Amino acid sequence: MILEAVILPVKPGLESNFETAFKKASKIISSMDGYLSHELHKCIEVKGKYLLLVKWETLESHTVGFRSSVEYQEWKKLLHHFYDPFPTVEHFEEIEI
Repeated sequence: MILEAVILPVKPGLESNFETAFKKASKIISSMDGYLSHELHKCIEVKGKYLLLVKWETLESHTVGFRSSVEYQEWKKLLHHFYDPFPTVEHFEEIEI
């Protein structure tokens, strides 16, 4: 399992519109091969800052499968105009403790 983690800086005043659009976009990502789950969290201290966590079966499920899909184009259309600056996506693997 791979965890995708992204800090999403949403433009001021667009938080409510972003959350509405994200609900629509959630249906897109959750339909993808290799998708396991996702969560969106709103920062308490910083207005307009969100944390997106997505669990994928493999790194390629996200970087190849999702990002090269037609569905990703719709995801981009729904969400990418809300971000400033554009977010950096990082992937993590779990360490057994």
